[in-house]
Amino acid sequence: MNIQLLVIDPQNDFCNPNGSLYVPGAEEDMKRLAGLVTRLRDKLDDIHITLDSHRKVDISHPVWWKDSSGKHPAPFTIITAADLKAGRWTTTMPSFYKRSLLYLQSLETANRYPHTIWPEHCLIGDEGHNVSPILAAAVHDWEERFAQADFVTKGSNPWTEHFSAVRAEVPDPEDPSTQINTALIETLEEADIILLAGEAETHCVLNTVMDVASGFSNANYVEKMIWLTDASSPVPDPPGLTIFSDKLKTEFAALTSKGMKTASTMDFLRQAA
Repeated sequence: MNIQLLVIDPQNDFCNPNGSLYVPGAEEDMKRLAGLVTRLRDKLDDIHITLDSHRKVDISHPVWWKDSSGKHPAPFTIITAADLKAGRWTTTMPSFYKRSLLYLQSLETANRYPHTIWPEHCLIGDEGHNVSPILAAAVHDWEERFAQADFVTKGSNPWTEHFSAVRAEVPDPEDPSTQINTALIETLEEADIILLAGEAETHCVLNTVMDVASGFSNANYVEKMIWLTDASSPVPDPPGLTIFSDKLKTEFAALTSKGMKTASTMDFLRQAA
């Protein structure tokens, strides 16, 4: 039986309580996930690890935007196309305005997440970009079998958010890294079981799973997927809103209706023993 593990963005900025975009509960998720990797050491055929990989100047970071007084938005500010048109926000670089407005309009037309400003996170070369140490140690031990973990980077194009490991929110036609990652999908299709985990379940995990499922050459392959429910945690909703949790609930239900299964790390271990 071919068992593959897909771990989305298990990085310090998400998983360490001191990380710039810490997801509450993520450090415990990593402990449980590391335990699964250790206990399934000889049963896991492949481990895929996605890495959010940003630069400081990024459309989702505060430095990209400013108000009429030149002040950058606080993290978790939501910026809409209407905000730009009304002058509530504009781009720090005037030459970025037209393309940024088109980006926001494309998000809204496609009914994607509203554009959220995040704290600077997972900057390439910084400690926050690294994999959570407890999971990294378990993966390196698995590699002692003379295996190699597959690292998939995403998010380096500053013009688009890139939650999913399969495609950017608004793909850039001139940048193949923002378009559908068919190689990853085709590799996952070879598995009998695809275990799913990582951070954060409301964003990068959910969007990756949705895009993998919709990209399968056979819709029945969704039945291979098992979401490890105790190995991912959500980004809390903005104050007074339920936009993140509502989307998670709706899309998660859609995936399970198509055949995706769920298990805890310990439940799966018992089933696979």
